[in-house]
Amino acid sequence: MSKKQSILITGGAGFIGSNFILHFLKHNKETEVVNLDKLTYAGELSNLKEQENNKNYTFIKGDICDSELVNELFNKYKFTGVIHFAAESHVDNSIKKPDAFITTNVNGTFNLLNTAKNYWMEAPFSFKEGCENNRFHHISTDEVYGSLGETGLFTEETPYAPNSPYSASKASSDFIVRSYFHTYGMSVVTTNCSNNYGPKQHNEKLIPTIIRKALNNEAIPIYGDGKNIRDWLYVEDHCRGINLVFHKGKLGETYNIGGKNERDNLYIAQKICDILDELRPKDISYSKQITFVKDRPGHDFRYAIDASKIENNLGWYANENFETGIVKTIEWYLRKYKKQ
Repeated sequence: MSKKQSILITGGAGFIGSNFILHFLKHNKETEVVNLDKLTYAGELSNLKEQENNKNYTFIKGDICDSELVNELFNKYKFTGVIHFAAESHVDNSIKKPDAFITTNVNGTFNLLNTAKNYWMEAPFSFKEGCENNRFHHISTDEVYGSLGETGLFTEETPYAPNSPYSASKASSDFIVRSYFHTYGMSVVTTNCSNNYGPKQHNEKLIPTIIRKALNNEAIPIYGDGKNIRDWLYVEDHCRGINLVFHKGKLGETYNIGGKNERDNLYIAQKICDILDELRPKDISYSKQITFVKDRPGHDFRYAIDASKIENNLGWYANENFETGIVKTIEWYLRKYKKQ
């Protein structure tokens, strides 16, 4: 009989992490999940209130950089897998305070990876008995690839060219994970995703900001001319992709997860305003609140992901397009703000 699976999920109180834990526990009912989160401004325990009484779910407040704590957790729970979300991720914040991004995204990833290696492996390319199928899944971003022009897509072979302290710190962590596969033979997989949106996203991000400002009758700020383009991925689609790669992805491989939903920021704002005009009408259109503000430094023009590899090799496809996903997202935020 195989031993009970015990998974460490880092950063599970954040936007994507909390959505993933709900998805994972629903589809892996015999697996124990330990959520390690520092609960910085982006972490919100209320994101997981549905799981508070789940016997397979444990929350621990702590820092992935705390090697003593991470060691204690590996000792206690005998983790068979790690799914690593924890990261500083807001580009504007990385411009103001890059040191926090290096500490968490680089040093924290190294600490987790090295601890897992020490617990799972006897020597390079030699696993301890019972640890042969253990796996470390690193969650990354498409921003490590830099910026695209008007055409082209990021593939898993696109050279890294990060342009912000945030994306540079994530690129560094990706390379550290890669090195542990090639040097030690450690079981790792990496996923790089495009821009996520959906329920439980932090207020500072673009889509929640547009919704919140619109409802509060405040100016809706759009950087530059609003023509910066992102490939948008509904968070539930991303969670399905992560679960699939964690269980079936080829070791040492990277999989890009994207929604094939390229939209510029001005379109996003206009679309949200149009939907709010229908769902929560007022005297004048919400689009009258759209205003343009000074662009941020190093603002990448366009990101877009080629998800062919995960589609062809693992059978993953996005269920939502932007126009269906954004309606679900707005309806969730309307319910949230009604309760406040």
